[in-house]
Amino acid sequence: MNIAEIANLAGVSRAAVSRYFNNGYLSEEKRLAIRKAVEETGYRPSAQARTLRTKRTGMVGVILPKMVSPSVGRMVEGMLSVLDARGYQMLLAVTRNDPKKELEYLNAFQDKLVDSVILVATVFTPEHRRILKKLSVPVVIAGQQLTGYCCVYHDDYHATYDLTKLLLEKGRRRLGYIGAMLQDKAAGEERYRGFRDAVRDAGYEELAGNSAVAAFTSAAGYEKAGELLEKCGLLDGLVCATDTMAMGAVECLRERGIAVPEQVLVAGQGDSEMGRVMVPSLITVHYAYEKCGEIAAGMVMEALEQGESASREVKLGYYIHDKQI
Repeated sequence: MNIAEIANLAGVSRAAVSRYFNNGYLSEEKRLAIRKAVEETGYRPSAQARTLRTKRTGMVGVILPKMVSPSVGRMVEGMLSVLDARGYQMLLAVTRNDPKKELEYLNAFQDKLVDSVILVATVFTPEHRRILKKLSVPVVIAGQQLTGYCCVYHDDYHATYDLTKLLLEKGRRRLGYIGAMLQDKAAGEERYRGFRDAVRDAGYEELAGNSAVAAFTSAAGYEKAGELLEKCGLLDGLVCATDTMAMGAVECLRERGIAVPEQVLVAGQGDSEMGRVMVPSLITVHYAYEKCGEIAAGMVMEALEQGESASREVKLGYYIHDKQI
């Protein structure tokens, strides 16, 4: 079967069939007629032929740090809601938090395997900037701010500042912090800066040194909580860069016979489902991860469909989820 035969069966023009497969405008009557012909014949257009004709693959490359992260999963759901509606498919590349893998995938996508790229980045090295600059397809950064590029990111600094301030307002004066590597501007640098400034502004500047850097796992949260207890003595509050780290910290505290939250109040970030079902549930920051994915995919569609090339930055808000009030 070919387009001409489908058009003949449906009683429409070849142009109408082409618009149908490219999500163009059609009257509902013609759309239903073409759909019926397609379903009866099992016809599928040739992807290779469409790529040669339109210079488009219909694919958006998405580079992720990992798959098991609840926040990343919600961002992907947001992206899919937009891409599916526009008839695009997603080609996932998972780096396992390895910046070198990000570079490899950026180079691979440069070879026109995809029409555009959404990068959920961890760090930006000079090599990242060099490759991003030479990409021939539109690129959108999700979860991080990078000047000169379309990006959607969160207010990590103020979220952690307010979270730390909340624990201080609850009477906790011996706070510790478990964060991510500072090379990660959002989850690492900005969240630690929020903690540091909050304790300083409250008159407890010495608490800024009660900190440890962990990987994005519960095992790392467990390990670093133990290190902080050895280093700082018994804390009465612990602010973590992610819910996953916080859950590991809670496990460490309970194994040592330290009551949570009575003796140590633990807070995370990400508003994960696991954090909500813990007893007691974590104090946590809710970030609009799904909306971040939606906006990032929307920026990609604007670039592809409207030729929009100007860089645009969108910073999303947050709120603190606290069931321990």
